[in-house]
Amino acid sequence: MDSSSSSPNNNNHHKLGFQPARSRSRLAMASPANTSEPKIVTGTAGYILEDVPHFTDYIPNLPTYPNPLQDNPAYSVVKQYFVHVDDSVPQKVVVHKDGARGVHFRRAGPRQKVYFEADEVQAAIVTCGGLCPGLNTVIRELVCGLHHMYGVKKVLGINGGYRGFYARNTITLTPKSVNDIHKRGGTVLGTSRGGHDTKKIVDSIQDRGINQVYIIGGDGTQKGASAIFEEVRKRGLKVSVVGIPKTIDNDIPVIDKSFGFDTAVEEAQRAINAAHVEAESVENGIGVVKLMGRNSGPGGLYEYIEKRLKENGHMVIVIAEGAGQELVSESVQSMSKQDASGNKLFQDVGLWISQKIRDHFAAQKTLPITLKYIDPTYMIRAIPSNASDNVYCTLLAQSAVHGAMAGYTGYTSGLVNGRQTYIPFYRITERQNHVVITDRMWARLLSSTNQPSFLDAKGDNEEKEEEEALNQLPDGHCAKDTSLASKEINSSIYPTAC
Repeated sequence: MDSSSSSPNNNNHHKLGFQPARSRSRLAMASPANTSEPKIVTGTAGYILEDVPHFTDYIPNLPTYPNPLQDNPAYSVVKQYFVHVDDSVPQKVVVHKDGARGVHFRRAGPRQKVYFEADEVQAAIVTCGGLCPGLNTVIRELVCGLHHMYGVKKVLGINGGYRGFYARNTITLTPKSVNDIHKRGGTVLGTSRGGHDTKKIVDSIQDRGINQVYIIGGDGTQKGASAIFEEVRKRGLKVSVVGIPKTIDNDIPVIDKSFGFDTAVEEAQRAINAAHVEAESVENGIGVVKLMGRNSGPGGLYEYIEKRLKENGHMVIVIAEGAGQELVSESVQSMSKQDASGNKLFQDVGLWISQKIRDHFAAQKTLPITLKYIDPTYMIRAIPSNASDNVYCTLLAQSAVHGAMAGYTGYTSGLVNGRQTYIPFYRITERQNHVVITDRMWARLLSSTNQPSFLDAKGDNEEKEEEEALNQLPDGHCAKDTSLASKEINSSIYPTAC
């Protein structure tokens, strides 16, 4: 056993010219008074590491232990077992030759020393929010990673989301019990929205002797995880609080993508293809498909539909669930309503736009149409993940386990520029990704579908102002166009030219 009170991520900073900083003023101002300050490490040429918390930040003289992976047969062929203490991953890979190196995140992976012995670990896993392909795979890989890599035998599943910590029974999870769950959709642990009572949850964690908590969920869930971490830190508990980001909308910032997104795109494509078959099989056929995503409004849509039908005889419209909410009837009463997780409740814009299109052409009496509306939302959420997402879920889960065993806490495990990283909670919860319809990705979409932008001068200026504001986010806080509807040819109310 090797006793040390120094943080493993600070040992070599000074010899490399890195200077730890308490925080940048931007971050300090953004942090609530009852939360810990962000850990910022600066280096030469404008290098900034947005580091994650570690036990040694608030618990002195903790013992460390050799990582059992060095004796693991599976790792016997690996030339370098452990991630170097100073390895980091840049948030932005496109830089100017004279520009600063910019923001980096700590690289994920096994460390040479760990802060838990196998028999000491009592881990808990919870899933929160809506369903998403890959939830069961993440659960399986967390259990198997803890057991096979680190010899951890005590893993609990928290039943029914956050409230399960204090209102439900737990489920004992073993490699045998989770062996086949990745072949099923949904989550074997059950889920719910809301139910977050920080003190009750941490009381339950303390009472049950839990010292590693793996929380799988979207931005609202990650905010809850951040609150749990702050309470754990306040009480001085040796408990790793780890987030694994989940959202079928793919709108979590910083990370390349959320798990389950590839599966969702693949399944959404089936719905679009079905709509295309329906539309193509009749005269003046229109297929409308509603997918998950963000919002924008229509302009000149009816005229374009008529033009496309006269030219092509059919068309397919893919619409994001959040599009045109201000236009939906009675939306004024519903705009402020939220679900238990704090997410805005959307009206069914797919039904609304379908009826509007029917009414418009019925009134015109110039072009008889046949319209089919398809909403595959819940079918997409409930399917098992595909092979690509299964691999991604495995990497996320194993990275999360490595970090917790190494004493890191208060972080989300995520992919940044193709590398597994540890990202502080505040970066995940500070905002959502938005579709920007004045950037090159949107231009590529318009070119691919041969559709107009539908932007008037006012809308064009507003979008440009929004894009400029997003581009001015400091130190790599950039926005991405990553919604499911955008990925599937359309990210709003705009029709494909098929």
